[in-house]
Amino acid sequence: MDSKPCVLIVDDAPENLALLHGLLKDSYLVRAANSGEAALDVVSKMPIDIVLLDVIMPGMDGYEVCRRLKQNEETRSIPVIFLTAKDSTKDEQFGLDLGASDYIAKPISPPIVFARVKTHLQIKASQDFLKDQNTFLEAEVQRRIHQLSQVQDVTIAALASLAETRDQETGNHIRRTQWYVKLLAEKARYLPRFSERLTPDVISTYFKSAPLHDIGKVGIPDNILLKPGKLTADEFEIMKLHAYYGYQALVEAEADIGYEDSFLTAAKEIAHYHHEKWDGTGYPNGLCGEEIPLSARLMAIADVYDALISKRVYKDAMSHDQAMEIIHNGRGTHFDPDLLDIFFEIESEFQHIAEKYRDE
Repeated sequence: MDSKPCVLIVDDAPENLALLHGLLKDSYLVRAANSGEAALDVVSKMPIDIVLLDVIMPGMDGYEVCRRLKQNEETRSIPVIFLTAKDSTKDEQFGLDLGASDYIAKPISPPIVFARVKTHLQIKASQDFLKDQNTFLEAEVQRRIHQLSQVQDVTIAALASLAETRDQETGNHIRRTQWYVKLLAEKARYLPRFSERLTPDVISTYFKSAPLHDIGKVGIPDNILLKPGKLTADEFEIMKLHAYYGYQALVEAEADIGYEDSFLTAAKEIAHYHHEKWDGTGYPNGLCGEEIPLSARLMAIADVYDALISKRVYKDAMSHDQAMEIIHNGRGTHFDPDLLDIFFEIESEFQHIAEKYRDE
């Protein structure tokens, strides 16, 4: 395959086509067209590297050819050199404003035409190289971002699993609850009350940060965390500290990077406040209603549902119907009423997630 650049010469005068062909044929592939319409047809059928374009032609003139080339995304970058007897400053400015790269007056000087063609082809080659490099770099950046995101997800899951497995829960609890949160948020975003806050990016952030909701359990002593019976009042006060421990660990992590991060903000909210209750009787701060971050309100429903249907060291698993009855009794006291109504609308989808990621 010939690697020479391809030059398209466009002129309605055969003698001009012959002159330009003879000038360029030894150095370039040369294609010719004797009208504007023919020129556009050639460009649509084969790759052209530069166009030498007469202005005054029957039918479609050179200006219109140039205009159409520059309007087309696929041909916009092809350099256009006008060769014309219209040599006034006004004519030249008009051609350059259309996007032409150069403007050479007739009668032409062959050495000047040859030199200008060579120069503009070199410029185009440099631009094409930079464009290819940018395309490659953009693809590489996206690949690295995807790779880092995967590493982040795996690391989050591993850290969360350390906390969950300490009290004999499983990694599947993490998967189930994060999918519950995502499902509930995706349905809630259609309510006017939540539509502005629950954007796709926010929902994705909640999904990624949900596994860290109980990361603070790593700070709870085994004799309390693994106790098979009911906790005493003092033991429960210690257990409640896991919300603060998780929050504080994430605060320190954010301080290390030196700026606020949407993922860590959501993770902090979920870890700190997912045990708050709508009526203000939860912990650690006794927040009520809208004071509780939306991320934590979503997590509260997901976490309680999964805790009820799962076996724990201190209890057996409940059936779905038993869990739904208990959760229903928490409408307006434990849970955001609007979110809970959505939860009941899609309870079968929660069951599907519970089954898909059930504990073995």
